[in-house]
Amino acid sequence: MGRIIAVVNQKGGVGKTTTAVNVAAGLALLKHRVLLLDLDPQGNASSGFGIFADRDSATIYQVLIKKAKLQDAILPTQVDRLEIVPSNIQLAGAEVELVGTLSRETHLKRVLQNLESDYHYIILDCPPSMGLLTINALTAAEEVLVPLQCEYYALEGLSHLLETIELVRGSLNPSLKLAGLVLTLYDSRNKICRQVVDEAHQHFPEKVYKSIIPRNVRLSEAPSHGMPAVVYDASSKGSKAYMGLAKEIASKTGKGTAKK
Repeated sequence: MGRIIAVVNQKGGVGKTTTAVNVAAGLALLKHRVLLLDLDPQGNASSGFGIFADRDSATIYQVLIKKAKLQDAILPTQVDRLEIVPSNIQLAGAEVELVGTLSRETHLKRVLQNLESDYHYIILDCPPSMGLLTINALTAAEEVLVPLQCEYYALEGLSHLLETIELVRGSLNPSLKLAGLVLTLYDSRNKICRQVVDEAHQHFPEKVYKSIIPRNVRLSEAPSHGMPAVVYDASSKGSKAYMGLAKEIASKTGKGTAKK
């Protein structure tokens, strides 16, 4: 059975989508079959692969409101073994449209139920909020990967996220667990960055990934070229860090089984 990992942080600008895109691509480069779901109405994970879905395209929005089948929304990427379900601004309306529906928190879980055996990993790139889309992702996922920016208030925001994970575990998804924290936007010259690393290891000694993602020009350049950084410039420090993270995730979660 494939592993479903939600990449979540309710705060924007922490490297969430960069992490989702490059982890998905890194796992594919490690020979795993991967599906990336863009659950953010901004569609940055989609554009990061050069995909710009128009209003008539099959996207995760049409899938969630049952106007399209998931299989019809899956697109290939330039990375072998990696496919994506794109998003666009229409997805912003899904939060409103799903509110009045039965079992509104489990729509995504039902969508993915018959698909898990096709992939080793399903990566969910969540929006920077704790709205219904993120709750759907947490209900469908088995694990949560949290990008944690190396800044002063990082751990304060984390406590709220962990409370939400506990609420979802208690009421909607008993098997949900924290896969780990990945420290992002790290600058070794910055004292605050070093302090955040130390505090994260102190408070979550078993949950912080060894791979630390640095501030890196190539990571910010890659989306404008429509490709993940691990493909755009595999030799850059940022790409090497994300490949290290992908290897850690693969070793911790184990390789799921998928259909040939």
